[in-house]
Amino acid sequence: MTARTRFSIVSEKLRQRSILISDGAWGTLLQAEGLKPGACPEAWNLDHPERVAAVARAYREAGADLVESNSFGGSPSKLAHYGLAERAAELNRAAAVLSREAAGEEGLVIASIGPSGVLLMMEEVSEEELYDGFRIQAEALAAGGAEALCIETMSDPAEAGLALRAAREHTNCELICTFTFERTAQGEYRTLMGTRPAEAALAALEAGATIVGTNCGNGMERMVPIVAEMRGAVGEDVPILVHANAGLPKQVGERTIFPEAPEEMAALMPALVEAGARIIGGCCGTTPAHIRALADAAGRWRR
Repeated sequence: MTARTRFSIVSEKLRQRSILISDGAWGTLLQAEGLKPGACPEAWNLDHPERVAAVARAYREAGADLVESNSFGGSPSKLAHYGLAERAAELNRAAAVLSREAAGEEGLVIASIGPSGVLLMMEEVSEEELYDGFRIQAEALAAGGAEALCIETMSDPAEAGLALRAAREHTNCELICTFTFERTAQGEYRTLMGTRPAEAALAALEAGATIVGTNCGNGMERMVPIVAEMRGAVGEDVPILVHANAGLPKQVGERTIFPEAPEEMAALMPALVEAGARIIGGCCGTTPAHIRALADAAGRWRR
């Protein structure tokens, strides 16, 4: 494939506004809409499109500048668990179309691409197979109208690199890449593969991302040192995105809850911005109320 002109529409909007607000958890809202445990969320893009669109619309109405898509588990390898691998392109394209319509003229779609669910290092899949799966997903999301692709919740820089290369070589979407980190007993942050935030961010940039960051695994407070380490590695010009959980999960009976209220999350936003984050949204446990609180708090940094 010949080289493409790369759009940087998210980065350009960020230059205009200083801080952008992204959306929040999708699984939480889809479950509220009726998605049953163990069901395939991506199948809803065709079976219940109005309910999927309602999630994107709720976040946009709450003040999100950027909305994702119902395609986190849309790789052929993950869809194979539901017998839907052959419909990967159809399901991903539908996901992007629904978010694109809900985002409206002013919103942007940063379509979600999650981990494949198979491990390169364990030789469960070849690099060629993994690349091709990401290619199918990226092409379909771009065809559905996504302005950017958010390759997220990554642990392995090698897998992230293949996803970025597939998207870079087969779309002209802007590329975002985020990793998930856990705090070690020594107080450091590393992915499950042992990668530190600085290493992950630099690897993503080398592979073609223009925006890097972190999502899931931590609440706003623990995201601060992760962002600070990334900022020190990538310099001041690279945008950093954070999708934080609504605090650390707690077990209440048989339920897992994320306890951080919208106002508590918004109160931690200044520290995150000070550390270097420029795009801020939510992950597990967050709702439109959390995003609305973040959007209200962002007003102080808007140009």
